[in-house]
Formats: sequence, structure tokens, C-alpha cells
Amino acid sequence: SCSTVLETLHFITRPLSEEEGNFSLAYIITIHKELEMFVRLLRAIYMPQNIYCIHIDEKSPRDYKTAVQNIVNCFENIFISSKREHVVYAGFSRLQADINCMRDLVNSKVQWNYVINLCGQDFPLKTNKEIIQYIKSKWNGKNITPGIVQPLHVKHRTEVSYREFTHSRVPYVYPAKSRKAQPPHNLTIYFGSAYYILTKGFVEFTLRDARAKALLEWSRDTYSPDEHYWVTLNRLPG
Repeated sequence: SCSTVLETLHFITRPLSEEEGNFSLAYIITIHKELEMFVRLLRAIYMPQNIYCIHIDEKSPRDYKTAVQNIVNCFENIFISSKREHVVYAGFSRLQADINCMRDLVNSKVQWNYVINLCGQDFPLKTNKEIIQYIKSKWNGKNITPGIVQPLHVKHRTEVSYREFTHSRVPYVYPAKSRKAQPPHNLTIYFGSAYYILTKGFVEFTLRDARAKALLEWSRDTYSPDEHYWVTLNRLPG
């Protein structure tokens, strides 16, 4: 029951400070296994003023999906992504999963300030308040998506076309023989982390801007596009 979940797992039920109550974070958590680890992560980052989008890999077992849904049903500010992907490691589907959650989050009633993406095997080293204070002190109004101009040793990720192969026990990405066209709008491709902390304004920009949409389409057959997509867009002038 939900009362058992809240009481025995000791979820925080009210903002722990005025500062936290006035600065909501959004989280995207992509999961596919290990329910207990997911619950531990959720407990550690949960705050009632935040909002959480959970993307469950579509190929996860039915009982796993049901268990996650039962937990999510106990909270008004946690929801399952409205569109789920069959996620393939290093494939476009991993990037699409985040974007699916972003579309849901920008349409939510919660006025969140930043979004942070995590996977089910992550765990925070800082409290909610420490995270907020770090963002405010150094990154206020800016994105945390570090990267550099794409190094030579990873050029193949965007120069050759890649495909997701899903018809096996372990889906994978493999290179096709065709070479890709140059990036749209003469964009310089940057390379960095697939994990980020993004402003709500930047998220709205990535969902609407013509350059962002063009880059997304161009990235469909690249290797691990989440490692170049966000950082490339973040380097656009303005």
C-alpha cells in the first residue's frame, strides 16, 4: 500500500527549507532493471516540490513495469513517460527516451527550474539543497553540459551511419557501410557527457528550434548521439 511505501521507506513529505521550496528541480530517470536500486535512488533524490519523469525500457519484464507503476502511483509529482522506447545501448533510442520525458515535463504544471537526467544505477553525493546552491552559485541561468570539439578518435560516430539491431537477446548498434552527410546548418559537432543539468528555457528551445530539430533528425543514425546532441546545441551562439 502507499501508506506503507511512504512510512517504511521514509520518503520526505515537505520541503526541508524555504530555499528548496522555491526552487524546483525536474528529474529524468531511465531504468530497465533492479527495482530495489531504483527505489533507493528515488528515496535519495525525492522532494515533494520537485517533479520526476520515469522512463521504463519498453523491453523490461512486465512485472518490473508493474512494480514501478505501483510505486509511482503513490506520488502526485512522479509519473511514467507517456511514450516509451526499446532502448539500445549507444543508440538513438537512448536520446529519444530523454526527449520523450522532456516533452512531458514542459507540459507539467510544476514550474521547475532545471532538469537533471539519471540512469537507474546512479546515486547522489549531494543533498537536494547542496545541488540547488551549487547551481545558483556558479551556473545560474546556464547549462551544465561539458564538452569539447569532437576528437579525431570518435569522428567515426558521426561520419558513418549506424543502425540499431533489436532482434536478439542483447540489442546492439552496428555500423552501416554508408557515410553520413555533413551536419545541418553548418553546425560544429561537440562531444561530451550524455548527462546534464539543463535550464527549462534551454529544454523548450531544443524542442522547438529548427536547428535543434534538424540536428536531432541528422543524429538518428549516429553512435551514442546523446554524447554530442546536448553539448552541440549548448554551444550555439546566443
